[in-house]
Amino acid sequence: MPESEPERAAPKHETRVLDPRSLRGLAHPLRMRLLRALRHHGPATASRLAERLGESSGATSYHLRQLAAHGFVEDEPSLGKGRERWWKAAQQGVSWDESLDGSTDPEVRGAADLLLHELATHHTRELSTWIATRYEWPDWTGASDISDYTLRLPPAAARELGRRLHALIDEYRDAPEAAAPDAARVRLHLHAFPQREG
Repeated sequence: MPESEPERAAPKHETRVLDPRSLRGLAHPLRMRLLRALRHHGPATASRLAERLGESSGATSYHLRQLAAHGFVEDEPSLGKGRERWWKAAQQGVSWDESLDGSTDPEVRGAADLLLHELATHHTRELSTWIATRYEWPDWTGASDISDYTLRLPPAAARELGRRLHALIDEYRDAPEAAAPDAARVRLHLHAFPQREG
């Protein structure tokens, strides 16, 4: 008999600050996909995640245990029956400890590079999917946005801009509009980085 989807409330948005140890624990393509699936779709078993992601249940089980060892996922005992083990995301996001950028440890730098490249690849996939399916969302014409801007800022102003943008986005997390009948999950990608001129 197939597993049924659990009833779930919208999770409170808690973030985890990555340090060198937790960064190394998360920086694996399958672990990142597993964590993303639990965040977006709610609690699941290793078997359900294996089916969703096209992986073996042995691989998903192993990497879920690794994520648990680093505090990214945890048991959802209210859903388990017998030997069935359900997992849920322990937090809804991660943030970056700035000390990671200054690390000279090759292992930390490699993990940071892998994590950032995986995130960029995922963002590109999400955007490509939106472009390919945008005609299936007629009510969203004019509501979506693909923009880019070039500003000239010092690092302190760029940090302040990021802080203010994050604060504005946070205002919409629990807005009453989320319960509107035409509400959909909206993904926002925010990238800010310097470029060499010329």
